[in-house]
Amino acid sequence: MQRFYAMLIDAWLHADTRRRLFALAIPMILSNLSVPLVALVDSAVVGRLPHAYQLGAVAVGGSLYTVLVWTCGFLRMGSTGFAAQAVGRNDQQALRYILLQSLLLVLALTLLCLAIILPLLPHVLSWMNTSDDLRALAQQYFLIRMYGLPAALMMHVLVGWLLGIQNARAALWMLLLCNLVNIVLDIYFVFGLQWEVAGAARASVIAEWTGAVLGLILAWRYVDKGPLLNFWQHLLRWASWRPLLAVNRDILIRSLALQGVFFMVTFQGARLGDSTVAANALLLNGLLLCAYALDGLAHALEALTGHALGQQDRLALQRALCLVSVYSLLASSIFALLFWWAGDVFIALQTNIASVQKTASGYLIYLALLPLIAVWSYVLDGLFIGATRAREMRNSMLLAVVVCAPIAWLLQGFANHGLWIAFLLFMMLRAVFLGISARHLPSWFSNT
Repeated sequence: MQRFYAMLIDAWLHADTRRRLFALAIPMILSNLSVPLVALVDSAVVGRLPHAYQLGAVAVGGSLYTVLVWTCGFLRMGSTGFAAQAVGRNDQQALRYILLQSLLLVLALTLLCLAIILPLLPHVLSWMNTSDDLRALAQQYFLIRMYGLPAALMMHVLVGWLLGIQNARAALWMLLLCNLVNIVLDIYFVFGLQWEVAGAARASVIAEWTGAVLGLILAWRYVDKGPLLNFWQHLLRWASWRPLLAVNRDILIRSLALQGVFFMVTFQGARLGDSTVAANALLLNGLLLCAYALDGLAHALEALTGHALGQQDRLALQRALCLVSVYSLLASSIFALLFWWAGDVFIALQTNIASVQKTASGYLIYLALLPLIAVWSYVLDGLFIGATRAREMRNSMLLAVVVCAPIAWLLQGFANHGLWIAFLLFMMLRAVFLGISARHLPSWFSNT
């Protein structure tokens, strides 16, 4: 225990680690906070059109597109760790290869997504059993948004790569420009040019390409301009692709498993009644809000972990992990206290439906506990992503799902309380299994 306190004090007093942590975390937190602002503006703009089905079309089409882009979020996670380790080794050649390979992967994924989603789109919209007007507009909106898919995926790669080279400010400027362009063009296209729903979609496409182009310009500024030695030979070798593809595959499986858990929470809540499923959605928005802050710290840990492993600097990694853990615990504790003391206000800000407010009020204790339990998952995700140890992340997630599933089934008799207990248990097990894997952290240096 004395050694543990000595590690914490050493990390807390190390000014350079604190400076680097905040230089990475603050821009990423700000960029994360810009995401809900854009969604709010989209809803506010389209919500002032005359028909409810127009807003519904944007909600449905936007949700489908967001799921598609979110599913490919492994592109950001995969590029961050490899880029950070290359910087730590001062390997400019590897740094360029990572960026180029990830951008080529974007092209392949875009073609794959188009081949899968376009034939399925009419069936998915029909399965939702919406009105004909909403279905037609949702399809139009989604198809226009697909023109921005390559740019959206490129932004994943570029944000991850820039974060990996510890230039979070460049990533922030890219995301802020994209969001600002989207807001301005949303208003102009929808109201000025009277393009309505199609205008909102076109604004998003132009915004995504604007952000991607700025990201490419910024990456070009920071990448080494020397000759690419044996580039095509490197590109055509399967061995050069295997690490990147393996990490991206494992992160994808892990992310799909996590998304499946959230879907089951919604599905089971829906079986318990409209007020219950609505209340659960509002409560989970609290976790989403908490994630904006904790993700910024986790992203910083990704870059610092990769850099420390590249330099084989065990002390630097120890300091970064300790500091991120402390700040993340402080942030999650603040969220927990706010949800406990002002949870009813948080719910009231989201809805004025009395039945939903009353239902949500009965489960605020779980919302207050959630940040304190979930925080360790965010911290450990940052550690493992920076180390490009995606297999452990995948296995820990799948193991948590397998262990928690029968417990959730047994807790069905406790209705929504059982559902929330099972969800909190899942978040705890996810962190516990990752923590067990982290015991092998010292061996990462000898194998890196």
